[in-house]
Amino acid sequence: MRRLIDFVDTTTRDGNQSLWSATGLTTPDVLAIAPTMDRVGYHALDFTSSTHMAVSVRFHREDPWERLRLVSAAMPNTRLSMITTGMRFISWVPADKDVIALSLRLAVRNGLRRLQIADPSNDPDRLRRIAALARHEGVEEVVIGLTYSISPVHTHEYYAERAAALADCADMDRLYLKDPGGLLTPDAVRELAPHFANAAGDRVVELHSHCTIGLAPFVYLEGVKAGFQVVHTASGPLSRGTSQPEVVSTVRNLEAIGYETDLDLEAQKIVSDHFDQIAKAKGLPPGAPREFDAVYYTHQLPGGMVTTTRRMLDELRRPELFDAVLDEVTRVRAEMGYPILVTPVSQFVASQAARNVIDPERWQNVSDETIRYFLGHYGDPAAPVDP
Repeated sequence: MRRLIDFVDTTTRDGNQSLWSATGLTTPDVLAIAPTMDRVGYHALDFTSSTHMAVSVRFHREDPWERLRLVSAAMPNTRLSMITTGMRFISWVPADKDVIALSLRLAVRNGLRRLQIADPSNDPDRLRRIAALARHEGVEEVVIGLTYSISPVHTHEYYAERAAALADCADMDRLYLKDPGGLLTPDAVRELAPHFANAAGDRVVELHSHCTIGLAPFVYLEGVKAGFQVVHTASGPLSRGTSQPEVVSTVRNLEAIGYETDLDLEAQKIVSDHFDQIAKAKGLPPGAPREFDAVYYTHQLPGGMVTTTRRMLDELRRPELFDAVLDEVTRVRAEMGYPILVTPVSQFVASQAARNVIDPERWQNVSDETIRYFLGHYGDPAAPVDP
C-alpha cells in the first residue's frame, strides 16, 4: 500500500527561533521566497507565534499582521500556521479569553489557516478550550499537541492517558507529539505512536522534534514506521543544530525505507539557497549536525531556550556561567514540580536558574512570572512543589 508522508516546514518560525533567536528574518526576507516555498508542496508552514510577532515589532519595526497578510497572499496553496502555548498573547501573563479570541480573529482575517496548540501542563481541558475558541474564530485546521518531557511523572503511561483524554475532542483536526527538547529516542517514539494513533482515530498524527542531541533524524524514521504521517522539518541553514531535521535529507531517508513524498525538490533547493544567502549576508550561524549528549537529559531546555539563555548571559557579561545555569535548571525544575520546559515556563525556569546562580543566595529574587506559576496560572504542576 502506498504510504505518502507529508511535511510541515518550520524554517521561518521554529528554525529562526531555535538558531537565530527569532530575530534573523524580516518580512522582505520571507516574502521574497514565499512563492517558491508555495511550490514545494508542504502541508503547512510553521510561520509565526505571538513571540515572533513581538520580535518583528521590537527588532525590525515591522507590522506582524502585514507580514502574515503578505505571505499568505503569496502562498495560497500552503497553510500558514501559528503556535500558541496556553492562554497568552505576547505577554507572559495569561490573557483573558476575549484577548485570545480577538488575536485569533485578527490572525484568521489576515491569512492564518492553521493553529498548533500546546499547553505548559498538557492539560486536556485547557487544550480543548483553546481548540474550541480557535474553531469559533474560524481557524481552518486545529492541531493539538502534547509536549514531550521526561521526569518521574512524565512516563509513557502519562502520555497514553493524556492522548486518550483528547480522543473525543470534536474541535481537534490533528494530534501531534511535540518534542521541543529533542529528547525523544527511537524506542520512545515507537512506544508512544500507537497511543497517539488510537487517540486520533481517522485523524492525522504529526511528529515534531529537534536535532539538539542528534537523535531527531532517527526518531523521524522510527516514528513514521510506527504510524506518524507528518514530520516537521526545516530548510538549509535553519535546520539541524537545535532546530529540526533538514528537509531534503529527511526525504531521502524516508524514500530509502520505502516511503513516498510529493515535495518539489528543485523548488526546495531554491528555498535552501535563499536562506543560505541570508545567513552569509547577515553573518548568521547555520545549523550543524550535533553530537549525542547524554547530559542534555538532565536540564532538558528546548533548543531555542538554550540559545536565548546563552544570549542573556552574554548580555549580562557573564557567559562563563552558562554551564552552571544549566545545572541549576535541573535543580529548579525539580523544585517547581517538574514543569514541562515549553514556552513560557521554560523561560521562567531558565531565568530563575540564572538568578539563583548570580545572586548570593538561591531563590533570593523571584520573578512575578514564577510567582504566577506557583499560583497555578499556567496549570497545575505535574508533581508536588518542593516547599
